Amino acid sequence: MQWHAEFAWLGDGVARDVLIEADGERFTAVTPGVPAPADATRLPGLTLPGLANAHSHAFHRALRGRAQGDRGTFWTWRETMYKIADRLDPDSYRALATAVYAEMALAGISCVGEFHYLHHRPGGEPYGDPNVMGEALIAAAADAGIRITLLDTCYLTGGFGQPLKGPQLRFGDGTAGNWARRVDSLYEATDKAGRLHARVGAAIHSVRAVPREQIAAVAAWAKEHNAPLHVHLSEQPAENEACQTEYGLTPARLLAESGALGARTVAVHATHLTGEDIDLLGTTMTGICMCPTTERDLADGIGPARDLSTAGAPICLGSDQHAVIDLLEEARAVELNERLRTRRRGHWSAGELLTAATSNGHYALGWPEAGRLEPGAYADLTTLALNSVRTAGSPGFEAETAVFTATAADVRHVVVSGRQIVQEARHLLVPDVATALEQAITTAT
Repeated sequence: MQWHAEFAWLGDGVARDVLIEADGERFTAVTPGVPAPADATRLPGLTLPGLANAHSHAFHRALRGRAQGDRGTFWTWRETMYKIADRLDPDSYRALATAVYAEMALAGISCVGEFHYLHHRPGGEPYGDPNVMGEALIAAAADAGIRITLLDTCYLTGGFGQPLKGPQLRFGDGTAGNWARRVDSLYEATDKAGRLHARVGAAIHSVRAVPREQIAAVAAWAKEHNAPLHVHLSEQPAENEACQTEYGLTPARLLAESGALGARTVAVHATHLTGEDIDLLGTTMTGICMCPTTERDLADGIGPARDLSTAGAPICLGSDQHAVIDLLEEARAVELNERLRTRRRGHWSAGELLTAATSNGHYALGWPEAGRLEPGAYADLTTLALNSVRTAGSPGFEAETAVFTATAADVRHVVVSGRQIVQEARHLLVPDVATALEQAITTAT
């Protein structure tokens, strides 16, 4: 397979006339400055590695437009979310997730990290196959043509010292040991089935949802399986205050003392941190997933992304609740939020933000061999139009155009693992993504 990119971002800058070759799932050669062979697929515009959405709750997509109509808070938004969570079954969840992942593909995303905690039947009774909901998500990613890391989430309590209740009962396994046994079977089944598009990782929902004595067991499972471990961290000041009251520690310090921080771990949001928390996350090289469109939609606040990166914590990006699905918007919001916070410009280069959206995200999801245009990497391509009303007129500034002016609507071509998924802004596996979303959301709500 051969593609010829008019422009391509190669990690250290943009090159022109780039011949990209692949054999099966992997790139074999990336050569700038060469004419297009007659049989190469032409890619006009700017070609990037596939984007990585490091934090997704697929069923939250059904909340778009439904949870923005009143003032509310994060906590009232959560009650609306629970109502939708209580309605889904394996079939409706697969249909919804397929449509959501197809929307991601149209936005240039080649891999998603699904933070999955909707495990059991309403009321908490396991399905006959206790992993059927996770299997539905893995199948949905295949249906939509993207790769997935299923971050199977341990969720045991409804708050510090509070039992699960109502829709939350679907999330719980009782103990971290029960969670680990269930996830072991999913991990083994995924491996035996040869699902090359899927990997299984772990997640601690939050320090309010997994008691101190159980956190270490989840971290140990991730370490034993060399799997990514993700956790919601300090998203709300109320959570920080409750953690201090319960344990006399910040959430970050609690995770550190439980063995849950490190280079395989990704802290999601990390919005309300102390200076000591920032140093702790940086020195342990814990990754940080910023989700700016969700953090602003829920009025969570602006996280210290630049300070975290400077301290040593690599930054990746997620669309979280999918108020929008646009990793380019997430990338530029990291810089624009910092401008609002400091009243100063120029905190992040376009290259740094593209790295956050590509290689850093894939690494965070346990796919270190993806997210770069180089031999041996997964053959993932996302091509942006440079002649739309948003992107036209900036020759010589293609990387800046991608980050600061382009949107998901400018994605024209997407290749995942050597397979074309989007052509001329049309999804080849899910022909009418809008209708698929409408039907799935109608069923879910």
